Amino acid sequence: MTAPTRGRRPTMNDIAKQAGVSQSTVSLVINDVSGTKVSRQTRETVLRIARDLGYPLARHVRSPARQQRNLILYLADELSTSPHAMQTIDGAKDTAWNNDCLVAVFATRSDRELESAVLAQMLDNPALLGVIYSTIFTRAATLPPELANVPTVLLNCHTRERTHSSVVPSELLGGFAATMHLIEAGHRRIGFINGEGWLEAASERLKGYRQALSTADIPYDAALVREGDWQVGSGYDHAMELLSLPNRPTALFCANDLMAVGALDAARKLRLDVPKKLSIVGYDDQDLAQYTHPPLSTVLLPNYEMGRWAAETLIAETRSAEPSRRIHIKMECPLVPRESVAKPPR
Repeated sequence: MTAPTRGRRPTMNDIAKQAGVSQSTVSLVINDVSGTKVSRQTRETVLRIARDLGYPLARHVRSPARQQRNLILYLADELSTSPHAMQTIDGAKDTAWNNDCLVAVFATRSDRELESAVLAQMLDNPALLGVIYSTIFTRAATLPPELANVPTVLLNCHTRERTHSSVVPSELLGGFAATMHLIEAGHRRIGFINGEGWLEAASERLKGYRQALSTADIPYDAALVREGDWQVGSGYDHAMELLSLPNRPTALFCANDLMAVGALDAARKLRLDVPKKLSIVGYDDQDLAQYTHPPLSTVLLPNYEMGRWAAETLIAETRSAEPSRRIHIKMECPLVPRESVAKPPR
């Protein structure tokens, strides 16, 4: 039973002594300071003792069950038919759930008016922990002004001001890994079927391709590079062009798995056995890559891991008692070797 304070007004120090905590901890609980590491049990104990002693609690002090911030707003510009967006969402949702948080997902299709409407509703939610701001294409993003003072982590995008923690895939190293895999198999004439060059992912994968060639002292040949549109048809058309050259490449690096499937179709059309007569590497490691004939060597786009990292970072930043240093990482895109690469034909 809590002892009374005998005719004087109870103090935070009285509460601290009976709760077995510091006076600063009592202050954090009494003043309802968010983002602290005070446990639920400690918070309940402090509030119970404060009420028993008759300490005046401000009306804004809510019960521990109601005051917990455990909702993450996942704001995406697009939820496309490709699996990438859903993989990042799964990574964020699983990590949030393991940290007693939930994720609410909204897709705005880059509509500024819709984005503002979502934020107007969600930012007033007392359970909101923070925001994961995600884009379907890796790019520099301009954040809505409503997020200026809201805990936010950027997923698959970044800002020039570097004011928020962010994670993007290391596309340059992914392109390097894919090309080096072919070089290490003995290939020196390697075609590259890229996506649209204005996209950051395509630009970085091309840099990786060129750096791998340079590392192996293989001259860059622009005649071996084509720009597709990420679809099966463009992979087929560009592969047919490259494989019809007088001195055709012995290997193709395709900047995504769909174009690599098109390249496999072109090889079948030309009766070029893969990998005996032609080696092919894709990118993304979509589920279909393991079911092609032969199974496709590719590069993993770490969507799930990026979603996991974004949620972990947001939770850590908002629950830290100290201001957090902003973190900007490029996540590894590892090679996934399968059966579509072999030594070049003699």
